[in-house]
Amino acid sequence: MSPAIQVNDLSWLIGGPQGSGVDSSANVFARACAAGGLNVFGKREFYSNIMGEHSYFALRAHTNIVRSHIDAVNVLATFEAETLFRHARAVTDDGAIVYDPALAKTRLSDIPTIEKRLAADLKTYLISHGVGETIGDLLAAAKQRGVALVPIPFKDLLDQIADEFQIDQLSKISRVVNMLAVGASFGLLGFDFAMMRASLEEVFRAKAKIVNMNAAGAQKAYDLARSLVPDFRYRLQTLARKEPRLFLTGSQATALGKLYGGMRFQTYYPITPASDESEFLEENEILDVNGHGLVPEAGGKEKGASMLVVQTEDEIAAVTMATGAALTGARSATATSGPGFSLMMEGIGWASINEVPLVITLYQRAGPSTGMPTRHEQGDLRFALHAGHGESPRIVLASGDFEECIRDGFLAFNYADRYQMPVIHLVDKALANSYATIAPPDLSDLRIERGALAFGNNGYSKENPYKRFDLGNGPVSPRALLGQEETIFWNTGDEHDELGHITEDPGLRNAMMEKRFAKLDLASREIPDDVKMAYFGPKDAGTLIVSWGSTKGALLDALDRLWAEGAKIGYLHLRLINPFPVDAVRKFLAKAKRR
Repeated sequence: MSPAIQVNDLSWLIGGPQGSGVDSSANVFARACAAGGLNVFGKREFYSNIMGEHSYFALRAHTNIVRSHIDAVNVLATFEAETLFRHARAVTDDGAIVYDPALAKTRLSDIPTIEKRLAADLKTYLISHGVGETIGDLLAAAKQRGVALVPIPFKDLLDQIADEFQIDQLSKISRVVNMLAVGASFGLLGFDFAMMRASLEEVFRAKAKIVNMNAAGAQKAYDLARSLVPDFRYRLQTLARKEPRLFLTGSQATALGKLYGGMRFQTYYPITPASDESEFLEENEILDVNGHGLVPEAGGKEKGASMLVVQTEDEIAAVTMATGAALTGARSATATSGPGFSLMMEGIGWASINEVPLVITLYQRAGPSTGMPTRHEQGDLRFALHAGHGESPRIVLASGDFEECIRDGFLAFNYADRYQMPVIHLVDKALANSYATIAPPDLSDLRIERGALAFGNNGYSKENPYKRFDLGNGPVSPRALLGQEETIFWNTGDEHDELGHITEDPGLRNAMMEKRFAKLDLASREIPDDVKMAYFGPKDAGTLIVSWGSTKGALLDALDRLWAEGAKIGYLHLRLINPFPVDAVRKFLAKAKRR
């Protein structure tokens, strides 16, 4: 008895050398699924080199919302040997492997980029299945446990494409092999090829010849795979959806939130994984809304700019330039990762002591030092809270999914302006390099709040000077912008008096420290509870999970299954890390029997 067909619940993986077009092909696969009405979630993994090392893209496609990846693979697609050695064992017994039969004699020892530990593990696995160390042996072991093998002669298909399009050198169309793997995957899955064609046109718009070549090759691989395994268990079918959806990465979600929040200036020095956000912003510096630029006066309504993005010479310049822009009144940010954040410490301290509304988007990655530049880790929490010499207040927001990336990107500027201090927005590699479909978030409740500003004629004079750091009217002093009349003030990295002049008076020092830190107490009282945290699960949960950051998606996907089985488990997701919502968290902890 054949197993039941499984429709629109798929885990797919494609791999290949870094720089070979794996990301583009995965993008085409994901966009095609999204265009067909499916929900997708994908993660990109790659080594920290430009060309050659292994990279892969794992994606889930489903009828329902998907918020995380899984290790099991239903369809593995690749044109090269290393991906097979690394990922074939992850393919489910009822899954399939799309591969090039010309690789059958490739030995494990022929792949120098596979780590010794993994190579030894693979040898043990192959020996346990009574086979040798070639790709053919590996595939034989997979076939023994029920995996469907889908041999696609990539070179033969490339030769056909070269003849059809009169290409004299195969090297000119070498990246088409990835689209052959995508086309074969869709043929195996019985998915509407028109969705792939539309996706190719979206990814390679304005490049008609590239679209046509890739589509022609993909169609050939599609037809071949469908004929080789006509009764594959897994199927993808298009769904009719009327509601709009977004397909984006975490980096893009964060950038969109910042744009919506009125950001006008961003600095960065290239660093993984933070650079993707700034590069996306660079591509959209001129952003039209209903045919008009966001800032028409910058160049006429047809050419109005929305923001300026500056790649600086280093992270020290990035943070200080962003601080300078904030002093002029521009909503200003810088984006970086761990090593770059380390270099920004004195600049962030300067912004703090001068009560400058600065936003720092910190994309966490594995450390310490250079660490693992392209790998995920949430290791910078305490660093974000306490980094810098001396003590300086900062608000720390940590996003857990794409919707929070958008909202927190917006709110970071509001809180920086309202409380006149640096706001550190924590994201991480897992969010930054993931792709997903989401519903456009409802942001109708968000309003730009610039905080206390010293505008207009306030009667300032030599006898009644403007006090930028006024101690007499609460912790937040009206903020003047550089260049305003009558509002003269001084900025310095030293401790200062109300005007900004350097002082070493211990009484003033204490007063200024208390003023700056009192703003955290004010923020704690004013920031709504639904920004501080979110609770998921039954009210009478006996077990409580407390977490933060990108673990949110995996936890919710797992908990959905457990709740369906009647499990009494609650999940407290934290977003506002500083000032920490101590009392509210304590109440949740007190209710739980296990935590």
